[in-house]
Amino acid sequence: MPRPQGDNDVRLRKVLGGDLDTPQWPDGFVMRTFQACDARPLHDLLELAFDDGLNGPFDVWWPRLADDAEFDPGLCFLVHETGGRLAGAAQCWAGGFVKDLAVHPDFRGKGIAEALMRQVFVAFSARGASHVDLKTNRFGNAAAYRLYLRLGMVEVDWSGEMQSMV
Repeated sequence: MPRPQGDNDVRLRKVLGGDLDTPQWPDGFVMRTFQACDARPLHDLLELAFDDGLNGPFDVWWPRLADDAEFDPGLCFLVHETGGRLAGAAQCWAGGFVKDLAVHPDFRGKGIAEALMRQVFVAFSARGASHVDLKTNRFGNAAAYRLYLRLGMVEVDWSGEMQSMV
């Protein structure tokens, strides 16, 4: 599981249960799960969106990802515009963790990230998971942090324990 990297990094959790909102895909966009032919476009999107070099070159990243026991192509959700370009992705670990959520800069502000997160919640709920976690930064990723809170995610400590709100 991820560890804090800075003072403003947080682990957030969505407790699943009850009725979950169905994802609403913006007009002109479709979602499907990962196929092997998506590896290069997904890598390119992650490199563009995060611009941190942590994924490394494709020929290192892809074998590492494909061989990871937590990687499940059925939990990697890709949104394409009708023209075929990859607009966004939510890549999740099988253990109930959103590893990466990325939306191409050309497609931000259309509701793709929110729909992807709702897809994640529905998918994990259907698999019987009790919750979904992710790591983000309160300030470096402020827009995403606000989205996650709006979607009902709450801060937990790095071990996954709920924090008391004092």
